[in-house]
Amino acid sequence: MPSPTIRRLDVASPVPADIDIANSVEPLPIADIAAELGLRPEHYDLYGKYKAKVLLSVLDELKAQQDGYYVVVGGITPTPLGEGKSTTTVGLCQALGAFLDKKVVTCLRQPSQGPTFGIKGGAAGGGYSQVIPMDEFNLHLTGDIHAITAANNLLAAAIDTRIFHENSQSDKALFNRLCPANKEGKRHFADIMFRRLTKLGVSKTDPNELTPDEIRRFARLDIDPESITWRRVMDVNDRFLRKITVGQGPEEKGMVRETGFDISVASEIMAVLALTTSLADMRERLGRMVIGNSKSGEPITADDLGVGGALTVLMKDAIHPTLMQTLEGTPVLVHAGPFANIAHGNSSIVADKIALKLVGKGGFVVTEAGFGADIGTEKFMDIKCRYSGLVPQCAIIVATIRALKMHGGGPEVVAGKPLDHAYVSENVALVEAGCINLAKHISNTRSYGVNVVVAINKFASDTEAEMKAVHSAAMAAGAFDAVVCTHHAHGGKGAVELGLAVQRACESQAEPLKFLYPLESSIKEKIESIAKFYGASGVEYSEQAEKQIEMYTKQGFSSLPICMAKTQYSFSHVPSMKGAPTGFVLPIRDVRASIGAGFIYPLVGTMSTMPGLPTRPCFYQIDVDTATGKVMGLS
Repeated sequence: MPSPTIRRLDVASPVPADIDIANSVEPLPIADIAAELGLRPEHYDLYGKYKAKVLLSVLDELKAQQDGYYVVVGGITPTPLGEGKSTTTVGLCQALGAFLDKKVVTCLRQPSQGPTFGIKGGAAGGGYSQVIPMDEFNLHLTGDIHAITAANNLLAAAIDTRIFHENSQSDKALFNRLCPANKEGKRHFADIMFRRLTKLGVSKTDPNELTPDEIRRFARLDIDPESITWRRVMDVNDRFLRKITVGQGPEEKGMVRETGFDISVASEIMAVLALTTSLADMRERLGRMVIGNSKSGEPITADDLGVGGALTVLMKDAIHPTLMQTLEGTPVLVHAGPFANIAHGNSSIVADKIALKLVGKGGFVVTEAGFGADIGTEKFMDIKCRYSGLVPQCAIIVATIRALKMHGGGPEVVAGKPLDHAYVSENVALVEAGCINLAKHISNTRSYGVNVVVAINKFASDTEAEMKAVHSAAMAAGAFDAVVCTHHAHGGKGAVELGLAVQRACESQAEPLKFLYPLESSIKEKIESIAKFYGASGVEYSEQAEKQIEMYTKQGFSSLPICMAKTQYSFSHVPSMKGAPTGFVLPIRDVRASIGAGFIYPLVGTMSTMPGLPTRPCFYQIDVDTATGKVMGLS
């Protein structure tokens, strides 16, 4: 019997604007959604009527519960318009919960406000497959990104301030201020200071017992300004903050330094939130984030600066996933939103773990991986699953006719410009030629040992012959099944066949998860394994990349997984190389590390971590109905 929270949608044709559909459905009180999941009031904190933070203590209570099936949604190499992974993820869950009577939870990333007001719009799904309230999902939600912004910028302030004070004080004066005497004349180390002392090999607990050399090493971090990788962040697309100078005030005594801003979701703290497994684990990860090196080449961490605990305090509420709902009343956990290039582009481990326990045996947890499967699904498997210990039973690859036509040699697809005639008229030969991209994604994803289901996301102009060609190519490439979906136009009803295929794929999954590389391999060996996965014949390292690899290896970080930062528009490093190119040499321009999050990220080409606004940003359409208070124009 369907859950009492399930709604049946009255769909219209043509499909109205996303915000109009979202505003046409009154969300259920989130307490009702929580109760259907088996959550009691002590398991969550309400954030208004329609959102709640699910507390991590639920995991302890449900630890004996068997996990449900775990499904990841990736896609073929996309056009700049996107191919509907989020919409497919939501539509599939609506089908499983509202039509197939399965216990299901959707796990999604929290979107950045930057693209919401910029060029991309929101990320709540689309059409009749959306998360609601859509405006709350796309904007402040429960404040997690604001917490990340505050924590990130506190650390940035601590870095510059420490350099300032070290430059203007003697070792003794610095030490006296770091460990001031109390009224009785006694000095004490703050608890966090013992972490630095341990790192230095100093076991003394009384500040008065330190030798002059120990005082110098303890008090003077001697940060090399040229090595600092930590930048300030804000959750707005602002190209003019990409490169700035700080320290220009007269009080800063000429300590001018060039730096810049990233968008908040590019902060390593976001990646830490996504990969953490508990509050204690998050505290350790935040503390070991490396912000740069000392002048002698030693990595300097947040704990060295004494700020790891304070960062955790700012993040202590953000660690709890946010419970929301779909248009058809199925539950959604929204948590974390790391970049999919310089980070791993997946929602949080803790949300997935909570969801798997809540749905239990026979239930389904469906999560989305950012960008195409060569990036998002690879990082889901090789980074997220390594840290979580979770094993997926099925991987979905979302494909569209228009993207396959592009990969088959169709004209360039440009966001904001009308599609060429080739994309809205039948051309089976173009589709068949482009299926080489789909086949490569299927082959790559199957190499992890999971069943692959292809979701053909149908658009109004797609023909039966074109979809038949995709089905044939997918099955020939080794897909478990390939299913046409109309969830954008029909909600869960349009993804019922996909739901059945996913159920069969999960029930028949028997192989263990196979990673692409062992962690014990060298940094270069791991990079080269991923390059081969893309189709490259080799890897070329710049002088800077060679230097960084040598440094991270020397510092003891070579056993971390690799998070490749490359374009999402091609298997290669060149966005215009469509289809499934081979024989190219992958250039590694630089290599950087997110030590707290737990990965090394090689840069393939130039990556922008602060988007800009276009000539006509999305904010032109966004306003509020002052009579009702409802948001208008979000897409």
